[in-house]
Amino acid sequence: MKNRILPVLACTFAIAACGEKPAEEPAAGAAAEPATEAPAAAGLPRTPSVEGARVFFISPADGDTVTSPVGIEFGIEGMTVAPAGDDTPHSGHHHLLINTALPDMGLPIPADANHVHFGDGSTSTEIALEPGEHTLQMLLGDHLHVPHDPPLFSEPITIYVESGSP
Repeated sequence: MKNRILPVLACTFAIAACGEKPAEEPAAGAAAEPATEAPAAAGLPRTPSVEGARVFFISPADGDTVTSPVGIEFGIEGMTVAPAGDDTPHSGHHHLLINTALPDMGLPIPADANHVHFGDGSTSTEIALEPGEHTLQMLLGDHLHVPHDPPLFSEPITIYVESGSP
């Protein structure tokens, strides 16, 4: 019984946070760590990913200079996008990491200004960012917002938001 309660609680808290807009702007210029290897897992069950699957940015491209709000389009190959709570095999939903490193791969992805959830199954968004340099990275989460095993994350990209943007 104890083993069944933990995933249910994790799902309840994670889904409740899904779709919330960031409470504050991410710190400008705080760079994400390079995605060379995933942090150690902490113990929740992880959904398997498909070998060769990947997530990536369709736009913007690494090094782009943009205006705010920034239009972002997410790409996925080898798996499908499904809303949070939907445990369809070989699926997940996008999370946008802004100016932060990858989170603990064994826990649900945090929901805050630096970890934006798209639990509704969105594959694009517009997000307001302050002028300056920002690092973006994508991370796919399963129906409980836990990264897959192995995790699917994009290479980090750096974009520059022009001054004078709204």
